[in-house]
Formats: sequence, C-alpha cells, structure tokens
Amino acid sequence: MSSISAETIAQQYQSIELKIVNPTELYDPVPNGYSHAVVAKGGGRIAYIAGQGGEDKSGALSTKFSEQVKQAYQNMLITLQAMDAKPNQVTKITTYVVDYNPSLLEEMTKQVKMMFGDALPAQTLVPVPRLALDGMLFEVDAIVILDD
Repeated sequence: MSSISAETIAQQYQSIELKIVNPTELYDPVPNGYSHAVVAKGGGRIAYIAGQGGEDKSGALSTKFSEQVKQAYQNMLITLQAMDAKPNQVTKITTYVVDYNPSLLEEMTKQVKMMFGDALPAQTLVPVPRLALDGMLFEVDAIVILDD
C-alpha cells in the first residue's frame, strides 16, 4: 500500500476533509504509526468496524503474532472496500494485544504504516489478558468517515 499525502486525500474526497493534529508540544507519534487526533469535516456518515482479528476466511488463526496482525489489517481492508471506503477515511483505531510487550510494537507499526501511509489515524493500544478466540493475539477496530 502506498503512502497517501493530505493533499491526495483532499483531492480524492472533496466532501471529506481530515486534518491530522500532532501538537508540537506533545511527543511525536508518527514514528510509532499513529496521530494524536484526527478532525473530520464533511461527509455525512460514520461507520464503526468491529474488531478484526487474525483469522482468515475459513476461521483459521496463525500462531504467529506478525501473521495475525497482517491478517487483521487485511480483514479491515476487505471491510473498508465492502463499504466503498479507503484506509485514509479511517479516523480512529483501537488495538487490543494479548500479553503486550514493547517488542511487539515494531510489527504493529509496520502494518499500520503499510495500511494508512501518511494518513495515520488516532490510535489507542490496549493490553489485554485474552481475546474472544483461543489463540487470538491481536484485534483492531475502527471508526470511518464515509463519503455522502
């Protein structure tokens, strides 16, 4: 997935304007794959994507964290496409990680940047003891601003 500039976003979605807000007085979140805030103007519909895990179409779940993260973002992309939306319309994601430790952040950041390019959504990471399915290590949900 290619990087998308704010100008490209504005050109593609004339009725939706997303403003990335990263105050210089705060820690720079961009190297870690998120923005402090995203302001959405325009559009008229908001979509909420349920938690997407690392299971494939058959329900199979890899035992590898990196594969689950990659598959979860692929599942989110499929869901976005089903709504005629693009990753740059996502304003907020929440990630849930079983037994989180900082060594997992590199893989998560890599996948976020591949998915969203320069249009990094606001993000919250929540460490959890377990998720819905046995063996599930990662889940991500999203808020999306849809075009009218």
